[in-house]
Amino acid sequence: MASPSHRRSPRRSPRRSLRKRRTVLISAGVAAVALVISLAVAFQPDREDDDGNASARSVADAPTTAPPTTPGRKPSTAPPTPTARATTPAATATAAATRPSAPSTTTPQTASAAAPLAGRIRPEVDHRGVATVYDAGTGDGACSYGPSDDLMIAAMNHTDYEVSKACGAYVLVRAAGGASVTVRITNECPLPCAPGQLDLSAQAFAKLADPSRGRIPITWTLLSPGTPDTISIRYKTGSSRWWCGVQAIGHRNPLARLEVRTGSGWTRLPRTEYNYFLSEQGSGCGGAIRITDIYGEQLTVDGIALRPDVVQPTRVQFAEH
Repeated sequence: MASPSHRRSPRRSPRRSLRKRRTVLISAGVAAVALVISLAVAFQPDREDDDGNASARSVADAPTTAPPTTPGRKPSTAPPTPTARATTPAATATAAATRPSAPSTTTPQTASAAAPLAGRIRPEVDHRGVATVYDAGTGDGACSYGPSDDLMIAAMNHTDYEVSKACGAYVLVRAAGGASVTVRITNECPLPCAPGQLDLSAQAFAKLADPSRGRIPITWTLLSPGTPDTISIRYKTGSSRWWCGVQAIGHRNPLARLEVRTGSGWTRLPRTEYNYFLSEQGSGCGGAIRITDIYGEQLTVDGIALRPDVVQPTRVQFAEH
């Protein structure tokens, strides 16, 4: 056992005290740095410790009632319905501003320069599809024309029928090998008839191929035929001065719109899938009628009596194109 004289003195040497102070300062510095890092992590928004998708999850989990300006919401998150409706005019205005040549909402954008009011069926365009065959009966169909004078007619597929916009159109149908036939659209071929498809009467199909084949590939093109006939007007059954449906028959070119003259000027009537233009409140019923074809030509008809279900001829016809 060491003697008391060999024990260390409680008084430390200056060198050891300096090393101790350095150790304390370094430890304090490390602790300070760790505190700063932990505070930065704690205050970082939308982060979780277990994966890197925390921000995406917080956006997806956000309540749909949050306002569009809430920080962190994805731009593509659908806003509530009233907001969506409110932003629709702005979106339309932006599109118009960036594309000065874009037509108005009443002019289909797919129209050609030759027929600015045309829809899907455009002139000078070869449409491709198939021809099928159906029993046309008397020729009456979805266009509500009634029995046809001849059965060189066809039903347009649902897509190209375009809510009866195809009604009355004349199209030249061509099959492989050179056979062709001109038909008038009087009916609609419902889904699953595909875009480009024409359902021909048996009489018209026979001009292209044996009807027993049932289905053949074709191309077809819109025509503006030379015809000596003039346009007729018919009011729908049940029409009166309080409600009426108006129809044009025998027009050379497809119709783009029909208007009636009211106290406030010309009023455009909405078109039905059965090819009548309706005045739900009776405005303009029995008055002057203005019709416009896909080429933009306007014809005004006066003197048509409000006589339901009576075909009344006029003296006008659209120009040939």
